[in-house]
Amino acid sequence: MAVAELKRPDFKVDTRPDWCPGCGDFGILNAIRQALANMRLEPHNVAVVSGIGCSGKTPHYIGTYGFHTLHGRALPFATGIKLANRELTVIAVGGDGDGYGIGAGYFVNTGRRNLDFTYIVFNNGVYGLTKGQASPTLGRGEQTKSMSEAAIQDGINPIGLAISSGYTFVARGYAMDPRGLAKLIADAVRHRGTSFIDVLQPCPVYNDKQTVEWYMGRDREDKQRRVYQLIEEGFDPVVRDPSNVDEIVQKKQIALAKSYEWGDRIPIGVLFQIDMPTFEDGLDLRRPDGSKGAIMKQAAPYQDFSSVLGRFR
Repeated sequence: MAVAELKRPDFKVDTRPDWCPGCGDFGILNAIRQALANMRLEPHNVAVVSGIGCSGKTPHYIGTYGFHTLHGRALPFATGIKLANRELTVIAVGGDGDGYGIGAGYFVNTGRRNLDFTYIVFNNGVYGLTKGQASPTLGRGEQTKSMSEAAIQDGINPIGLAISSGYTFVARGYAMDPRGLAKLIADAVRHRGTSFIDVLQPCPVYNDKQTVEWYMGRDREDKQRRVYQLIEEGFDPVVRDPSNVDEIVQKKQIALAKSYEWGDRIPIGVLFQIDMPTFEDGLDLRRPDGSKGAIMKQAAPYQDFSSVLGRFR
């Protein structure tokens, strides 16, 4: 449900973020708040779910329902929340280690299901909370200042993995462009199906390779920024006819090719989008009284759960 007017401060809380100065997490947090405000979503109709890591603190800093869950398990929790109350706008967040490492199996199978929620990954190439070890997205041979030796494994391709897993909205964003990222997040939330956004971000403490200066191309002789908007080059990610297998394959192949661009040019924006039946469409969920709809629904914007919690003391 949308309300007449909301602004980003409406989604702020008294808890202050304690991320390191210059961290890309700030840009992503502001983009999420701005996207929710722009969509005029009522805070009590939104649930933000996180795993473990620096990104895991995100629900603490957004004035909606928040769930700080287990390492790599944000997606199963988001799945359960969405199935219990389809009327909620559910956003799962996590880091590249959380989502592509211990949570990789959940990542693949969430794409297969295509529930109607959004997954945002904070991708900085390192495990920032545990002192900068190489994450699954750091490439072979790369060595940050926090590593004693170069990585000996290939980095994964999150975009390619998402496309092949069945995500119906696949995009890449950049944390230091909060206005553009806010629009991208709003588009992902509006999409009916599982939306995935891999957000590139700097880690100013542990990753001295993919820095703001590097993304902006300030280390290059021509000073050309590395990140560029796909839409500015006329890229069309949308499958017009979901029943046309040839069109789907063609769009996926083009998106996969784009996802491997790295180094001198890094595309951001929507890479693949298709409208398909959701997981919920295939279920016949009924309430205890036999009526169809959300299994659970809050009766009021805010409720006192102390009587429920008291049973577990």
